This record gives sequence, C-alpha cells and structure tokens, in this order.
Amino acid sequence: MEVLNNYQRKKLDESNDEEFYSDPKFVYHLDENFRQYLSNIYKNEIANNSTVLDLMSSWDSYLPEEKKYKKVIGHGLNKQELEKNKIFNTYWIQNFNSNQVIPLASKSVDYCLMVAAWQYLQYPEKLTREIARILSNQGKFLIAFSNRAFWHKAPNIWISSTEEERVKYVRKVLITNGFSEPKIIKKFNQPPLNILNFFKKDPFYCLIATKE
Repeated sequence: MEVLNNYQRKKLDESNDEEFYSDPKFVYHLDENFRQYLSNIYKNEIANNSTVLDLMSSWDSYLPEEKKYKKVIGHGLNKQELEKNKIFNTYWIQNFNSNQVIPLASKSVDYCLMVAAWQYLQYPEKLTREIARILSNQGKFLIAFSNRAFWHKAPNIWISSTEEERVKYVRKVLITNGFSEPKIIKKFNQPPLNILNFFKKDPFYCLIATKE
C-alpha cells in the first residue's frame, strides 16, 4: 500500500545519491550511547546462527561480536566503507531510490537491519514489501534512527515531521506492507538542566516488526 504522495517523496537535493556517497565517510553518525543501546537490542533480538542483512550500511554494523551468525550480508552505496566492515561475508551496492528490487531469494534472510537510513528512502513502501519477501517466516525487520540526517538528502516527509510523527510514519509503512504491529522502543538520555545542550545524548528510536 502506498503511503506517500509525490511531494512527500521529493528531496531538496535530487541529484544522484551515488554521487553524494562516492567519498567514504569513516565517522560515526550516532553517538556511543546510541550505538551501545542498539547493539544490546541486537544481542537480545537476533538468534544465533541466523542470516542477517544490514541494509544501507557502512563500515560498522554495531552487531555484537559474541553472537554467532550463519551469514551477514551488507548493502550500501560506498564500496570502501563496505569493504572495511569485516563482519560482512558478502555485500553489494545499490541505490534504493532508483531500484527497490532486492537481489536475494525469497525467505533467504532471518533479520533485516536498517540504521539511520530510513530517512533517505523515497519509495519505502515498495522496499518494505521486498524486505517482507526475502525474510523467512517470522523474520524480523529492525529499524533504528535518531534525529540526525543529511537534511538535503532526506525527502519532505522526514524533514517536515516531528520525531513522534516519524515513528508513526515508519509504523504505517510497515503495517500496510507485510508486517505485523511493530514493537516501538524510545530512549532519551537528557543531561541535568544545568549542563549545556551540547552534551545531550542522541534520542533513540527503534521499530521491530515481524513478517506476517
């Protein structure tokens, strides 16, 4: 089911995303607190000996090293970043705003991960249906994000929404395109009032949806 209209899909910068990501970015886009909390969720949610697909990834997947994986597949837009991610058994490069068809067999993946990436999707409905197709029965889709983005590359739906509206938007796409009602996790770590705003922690949002 389509959720967005044409205006909501548009971005300030409509140039090819592959050009923007052509230079590697070996930095963390989320703070340590966010990354650690996400790793703990992965530790609790992902079963050992599973096939995991990390979509729109880079040089670090935040997957706990103590887990045993059957296979970890990576996807992204920068070859140098994906090559540096040593947890991947294999990876491929694809621009999901140009082509939403995932080149994997149906029911071949147990968990799909997407971190700080949903905010760049212009056609999330079709991609979500593809993710449902490649997930095994009762497979899970874990989506995590904060309040950061390359704003000129985010579609209007994201930049015009509040943080709570973004959670509702992601939920709506999920439940109308092949997933059950997601578990929603929100975590805020605000400092005492007398500490400068500079020291605020990244808010944490995560939706965990099971394939219907």
